[in-house]
Amino acid sequence: MRKLWGRLTSVNVQKAVWALDEAGLAYERIDAGGAHGVVDDPAYRAKNPNGLVPTLEEDGFVLWESNAILRYVAATAPSLTPPADPRMRAHIEQWLDWQATSFTPAMRDAFWQLYRSANPDRAVIDASVKRTEAFAAILDAHLTGRDYAVGGGFSIADIALGCAAHRWLNLPAERVERPALRRWYDRLAARPGAARALGEPIS
Repeated sequence: MRKLWGRLTSVNVQKAVWALDEAGLAYERIDAGGAHGVVDDPAYRAKNPNGLVPTLEEDGFVLWESNAILRYVAATAPSLTPPADPRMRAHIEQWLDWQATSFTPAMRDAFWQLYRSANPDRAVIDASVKRTEAFAAILDAHLTGRDYAVGGGFSIADIALGCAAHRWLNLPAERVERPALRRWYDRLAARPGAARALGEPIS
């Protein structure tokens, strides 16, 4: 039985859930992380020494890092198989890396202050929002005139970016309206495969 460890309110777990649901793969999700604990248990650390979520377990095969899970699911599920064109595949990889190293880290301080701090620091929030706006502008410009992040079809780049956009667009902070980004996000959120991943409030 395929198992996915991680709480559904985690943006990284949402990516894995969306990929598995989009691919139509059966799995059991086990709450872990945050208030659920588990991640510091020796048995869990034996699977994922980082003590983070998500972790995918499949017939003795264990995989952690959300974007690695996306790549694995795409490699094994026909509905998410990357395009044959190496340049298009490279662009998918590019946006996966950009999400992980630029877009999501930029909003991290705002998220932590707004959701995890008893006394949010407005200066820290404002600086984080400002950094994220620069990346949101990049994504909005890229999505202008496009239905999907890469090429003419849905890919794991849309999953990774879509989960990050879900967090950004739902932060209780003032943002610049990005029409192309919003249109793309609304289209993705209407996909049946996105229902579970994007159906929970962020926390």
